[in-house]
Parts: sequence; structure tokens; C-alpha cells
Amino acid sequence: MKVFKFGGASIKDSEAVKNIATVIRKCSDAPLLIVVSAMAKNTNLLEEIIALKLKGLDYKPLLQDFEAFHDKMCSELFSNPLRIQEKIKSFLTRLKKSLSYDLEERQLYDAVVIYGELLSSTIVAEYIEGSVWLDAREYIKTDNHHQNAYIDWIEIKLRVTAKLKNFTKTVVTQGFIGSDSAGNSTTLGREGSDFSAAIFATCLDAESVTVWIDVPGILNGAPKRVQNTQKFYQLPYKEAAEMTYYGASVIHPKTIKPLANNNIPLLVRSFTDLEQEGTIIHECDFKPLPTVIIKDNQCLISFKVLDYSFINEHNLSVIFRELALADLQINIMQNSAVSFSIVDGIVEKLRDDFQIRYNSGLRLLTIKNYTQDLIKKYQKGNKILLEQTSRNNYRSLMTPSQDNFWL
Repeated sequence: MKVFKFGGASIKDSEAVKNIATVIRKCSDAPLLIVVSAMAKNTNLLEEIIALKLKGLDYKPLLQDFEAFHDKMCSELFSNPLRIQEKIKSFLTRLKKSLSYDLEERQLYDAVVIYGELLSSTIVAEYIEGSVWLDAREYIKTDNHHQNAYIDWIEIKLRVTAKLKNFTKTVVTQGFIGSDSAGNSTTLGREGSDFSAAIFATCLDAESVTVWIDVPGILNGAPKRVQNTQKFYQLPYKEAAEMTYYGASVIHPKTIKPLANNNIPLLVRSFTDLEQEGTIIHECDFKPLPTVIIKDNQCLISFKVLDYSFINEHNLSVIFRELALADLQINIMQNSAVSFSIVDGIVEKLRDDFQIRYNSGLRLLTIKNYTQDLIKKYQKGNKILLEQTSRNNYRSLMTPSQDNFWL
């Protein structure tokens, strides 16, 4: 079996859904499991609805937009849309019911945002002739750590093996979502559909996973921000994992590990140009290219001990504990004798223990396999607040003075 993953851009409108059928027809010669994200920007729309609900404001106009989008999609895709519209209506009724509950913020998020994937997968499954729709929540079992749930590999393996191992039809399911032992919906973290595809592939001993995107493959920089980018035709698992760790956005960071452990190739291909061979991530020889990774909207937080003692293991454990409880990710960190700086963080709960200063609106730059000329080019015209250089990687946090970087 092969696993295909289609993100929001690849199912943004009715023509894109039609293109999925073309991709499947031309590129699959084996039983197929398809993982889909929410269509277009509907996850963002649901997040806006949740934010209004939590503030006690009227979210119904946005909910009507969400409903209208999917109704229009059905009308454009199906000559007789009544049956699919009934299915969509059933999900919308459950969505409205979830919004009526008085839930804790993270649980509300997971109870509501899942409907982007549920509706998109229902439409895709209806459009792809002979396919079977499956609810990922019956297979992707997790703990109750809402918005970033930890998966139960043993339980998932049992369920997937029992029901899907010898499946011969095309299966359509959802990325990003799961459920806990009590049956409550959970999510795997923003943009987690890649990870869902890797989970299914691992449990099915799949031949490969293909992630379909709107660029030719994995490039050594974001093409809208870096000039003269080059495509990696192949990458070793380790290099790909490091790129995702530092913030490359093509693949979700958790995707690589289970595939590498089971030697399952990951292909990244363009859904707009099926003749392009894309990028394959597997065990291979590799000639490094300088790779530029940019993360915007970063916040540098500096902690300084109040009594002039040194930053030690105890101080660090206090900071890390609060970061873990708040589900915040550290993108870069640096410490000296009496201070400790991190990008992204938490402030209010630590004011009693530390003097805290922070700068927001910053840009975090990583150059993997850098050259000195590249470092000088990227430093020019930017105020550097924090800088690190290792054998293979250069990283700096800066106040940006320009909108674009160029290789």
C-alpha cells in the first residue's frame, strides 16, 4: 500500500479536488490510503470562530461562511449533490453542538477544529469513485493532551493492522485528528497531517508516503524569499529531520522519525506538475547545499536572576517546567552566568523568580551548511540580537530591516 497526503492548498477549490483524481489515476499503481487536510484556509476560519466563542462574541456569520464554502464545493463537484450535502449537514449539526458546550479552551479547540478535516475528507471520498471514507479518530488514539496530543503507538498499530492491513480499496481519511481513550477528539499539532500520514504508513508497512505540495519539491530556501533556490532531488532522513527541526515548513517535524525507523521513503511532489520527480527522502549519499530557513514573528525573552546568583540547573528547570506546561516551543536558546535567553517563551508565571525582558517581532535565521560569504550577506543591514555558529549551522536572531533575503 502507498500513502498520499494532500494539504489545504491541493484541495482549495473544486478544480483542485478534480486534480486529486487525476493525480491518483496517474501516480498510483497500488492500494492507496489518502490523508487530507482541511480545504483552503478553513482551519484558520474555525480558529477565528473559536476565538469569538471564547470572547462571548457573535461567531455565527463566520460559521455561515464555513457552511457556504462547503455547500458551494458540493454544488460545483456533483451533478446531484443532495446525498453529499446531507452528510455535510450532519457534520455541521455536530459542529454547532460542540460550539454550544462550555469547554476548557484547548478541549473546545479540538472539539471544533476537527470539522475542517471531516468535511474535506467526506467530499473527497465522495468524489473519488470506489473509495471508502474512514474516521481517523477510530485509529489514531492519543492521550488527552489537547492541541498537541501524544499518540499511543501500540493501540494505533493494533487498530490499523486489524482493519486496514489487507484493504484493497482506496481509503480516504483525515490528517491532524485523533481521539483519546474516552472518545474525545484530539489534534496532533498545527499542520499535523504529514505526521498522520507517517503514522498510517508505519503501521501499514507502506511502500512509500507522498506529500503533494504546490512547489517542485524540497528547496534550499522559500522561493518567495530566497532567490535562485535549488531543489534537493534526494535527502537523507537525518538532513530532512534537521531542516524541519530548524523550521523548514514543507514537512511537519514529527513526520521523519517513524518513516526513518521503518525505512519508508518519503516523496515530496508537485500536484500541479506531475512530470516533476520531486524530492525523495531516504537513506542516501548527500552533497550538502547551503539552506536558508526563516521564521518570523519570534519573541526573544531574557531571564536574569534577581539575587546575582548564577543561572544553574535549578533555574533552568523552573523555566523549562513552565514552558512545558504552556506547550511552548523553544526555537533557540543561550545562557550566560546570570542570564538566560530564549526565543518564544512565557513571562507572567516567572516574574517572581527572574527579571524578564523581551523583544517581539523578530526574525530567526538559520543557514545550514553555511559559507562565510553567506553569513556576511545576511548580516548586512540587520541588527543582530543573538548569534550562534556551529560546525554546520549558523543561526541569528535579528530585528529585520528588509523583507527579502537572497542566496
